[in-house]
Formats: sequence, structure tokens, C-alpha cells
Amino acid sequence: MPGITLGDTVPNLDVETTHKNFKLHDYFADSWTVLFSHPGDFTPVCTTELGAMGKYAHEFEHRGVKLLGLSCDDIQSHKDWIPDIEAFTPGSKVTYPIIADPNKEIIPQLNMIDPIENGPSRALHIVGPDCKIKLSFLYPSTTGRNMDEVLRALDSLLMAAKHKNKIATPVNWKPDEPVVISPAVSDEEAKKLFPQGYKTAELPSKKGYLRVADVS
Repeated sequence: MPGITLGDTVPNLDVETTHKNFKLHDYFADSWTVLFSHPGDFTPVCTTELGAMGKYAHEFEHRGVKLLGLSCDDIQSHKDWIPDIEAFTPGSKVTYPIIADPNKEIIPQLNMIDPIENGPSRALHIVGPDCKIKLSFLYPSTTGRNMDEVLRALDSLLMAAKHKNKIATPVNWKPDEPVVISPAVSDEEAKKLFPQGYKTAELPSKKGYLRVADVS
């Protein structure tokens, strides 16, 4: 896909939102942000997703992570839509800002385009405090997001950042489970990083590349 991708800096766009107007970098500053887009207001899948974001908001807040929505309609339409979102998902409160993009000028600059339908997509970027994209999801119009997977992936990124990317999380990893040590870390460095010790998997190849450690 053309446009910004993993490791790229999100453009510092001026945006109008349901809360106030701001530059994206000002919003991203000093925290992680989940930025998620929608093709339009009053659409079924998007209504369920924004409701889920509201219901999970406390989980993101607990992690010090901000939420920022984007939909390709104007501010008044967003405000009229919010009661539907909250009504459909009991316990949901849309306390996060939603960017207005009625002319579809912002969404291509954020590379939130569906290449199949050649239009706005339901995409999600996790943006670091350095305003760079750390992870992206792009969903087809037929498939809603899995919020537990968004949280799991976010927890993985936060864990890796905490350990300066010297660890990675294995398949189906969840918080409090063991991680694997990066191949870029020598055994000597690993012993210093993990004084409590680590385990090297015994594999047919006899190569000691799969090292597992408990971290907090």
C-alpha cells in the first residue's frame, strides 16, 4: 500500500474534532495513541466499533493510552451519531474526540484507504509518543475489529518498548506470560538483562536462538 506505514511519522495535520481543533502531534505528545478510522457515520459495523472503544476506554486510560477516532462526515453529524453509538453498546461513553473529514482529505494522508473498495477504510494505527506508527490494522468492510486483540497488541508494544525492544512477544502472548529474547541480544547481554535467568529451547537444529524469559 502507498502512504505512511510502520516506522513512519504521522503528518502533523490540523484537525477539527468533536472536542476541539488541534495538531495531531500535540495530541500524540508524551503518550501512546490508538487512531482509528471509519468510512462514515450512521453505519452498522462502525457504530458497534465506536461503542466498543467507549466501553474499553478505561482499559486504554489505565495504560496511559489516548483514543482518537476519525470518520468521513462533519462535526454535527458526529455529534448526532454519538447517542446511537452509546445506546447500542450499554455502558459505552464516547469520551474520546472524533476527527471530521467530510471532504476525505485527511484519511489518505494517514494511509487509511481500502485498496479493494478504493475509498476510506476501517483502519487502526497505534502511534508512539514519537509520533511514529508502531502497528497498523486494516480491516475489510465485512469484518469488525476484535478489541481484545487491539489491547493484546498494544500490551505487546508497550512491553517491548519498556525493554528497549530487546524482547519480543510470541504467538498468542498475553500480559504476565513469558517473552522471547531478541536474536540481536547476545547470550552475554541476555545474562545481564535477565539476572533471574532464562531458558533456551532445545531444538533439533541445536541452534540456541529461542530464548524464553519471565519479565515484569
